[in-house]
Amino acid sequence: MKRRARTEDIRYNDAMKLLVVCSSLDLKAPFSSTPAWWQLLKGLYESGVELVVTAYQGPVPETPWWRAYPNPGEWEGEIYTQFRKALRTLYPGTAGESATKRNPNLQTQFIPNVVHTVIMPRWRRHLAKILRAEREVDAVLLLSVPPNHLRGVADSIRRQFGIPVFFYDGDLPASLPENQGFATGFRIYPGADLTEFDAVLSNSQAGQEALRRLGARATHVLYYAADPLIYQAVSIPQDIDVYFSGTTTEYRAEWLRALIALPSERLPGVRFTVRGRTLGELGRAQLLPYASFSSLRANVSRSKINLVITRQPHATLYGSSTLRPFELAMMGACMVSSPYLGIEEWFEPEKELIVVHSAEEAADRYQYLLGHDAERRAMGEAARTRALAEHTYLRRAGQLVGIIRGYL
Repeated sequence: MKRRARTEDIRYNDAMKLLVVCSSLDLKAPFSSTPAWWQLLKGLYESGVELVVTAYQGPVPETPWWRAYPNPGEWEGEIYTQFRKALRTLYPGTAGESATKRNPNLQTQFIPNVVHTVIMPRWRRHLAKILRAEREVDAVLLLSVPPNHLRGVADSIRRQFGIPVFFYDGDLPASLPENQGFATGFRIYPGADLTEFDAVLSNSQAGQEALRRLGARATHVLYYAADPLIYQAVSIPQDIDVYFSGTTTEYRAEWLRALIALPSERLPGVRFTVRGRTLGELGRAQLLPYASFSSLRANVSRSKINLVITRQPHATLYGSSTLRPFELAMMGACMVSSPYLGIEEWFEPEKELIVVHSAEEAADRYQYLLGHDAERRAMGEAARTRALAEHTYLRRAGQLVGIIRGYL
């Protein structure tokens, strides 16, 4: 669709204009992809894209990079969040297990009824109102918003405004029905109709086949990345030997034990630290306070070895990217990773990171790296060089614009 020139819009005449609905833009909320959305949107702005942004959960901040529209269901989302917290208190269950998994009626009856009678109609009206106010929007992009919560909205937008609608799933493959999503999230596919989207994008190469089985008419891969202006290492003493930052044990308890708990017992002179909410018992590892997102840079910089322990669904489906390796690489960190199928798509093992397959191998590699400072630093520099060349969000934004242009 060719955009018409307007006198008041002449500087955007050749640029793309997108309406983006993010799952969340609240960095305090427990959604690990939120920092990625900030960086992707910033990259789109730096690519010349005009952005109009709203969010499905939490507040929507105004920034230099986009024009914000409020979340029409913000207070309902907050009520649900508090309700879920109360359920976890009443039914503590196994660490990392969600209240909705232990109470399936929430997912199969209560949530769908509320969504289809209250949430979906409100969002259909909200997006239509934005599109009428914002002339000449080229396309709509949903970033990890549950497609079953907005079923029919994409078809409605296409009929009324004649523009394509795209869905990006940044949680593949954990979000697939067979994995039932994360404890902090929803089951997003039961009841969804992926045929209503012009294309479905995801963070996973091999996950495209599953999306097509679920009905996606076209699929594309858009890997995670990192913004080099956000992830700059700071020059501070390295007083931590081995460091891991995460949130929960969900889908990775085995490798937390193999890369942290057991090696920490075998290496009493090595300082292990972790930063997270519910990571369980990890041997001698010291738990750092779970501070804000901004503390990640300092913790990584003060650590000689930084761990990549990827959740099992991502680690075992080829090329399922996650944010952490790109963050660490952009800061020049020396990375040691649990087995990760497809990691070579982004970084070269033994040159830009090390992959270990057992607690014994992990302990041996830690000892070697801690005793060879020059090799450790060279590996971190090699990873940073690769990240700067191939894995910036400015580059990913350009890839996304190219995909969307193919449908205009």
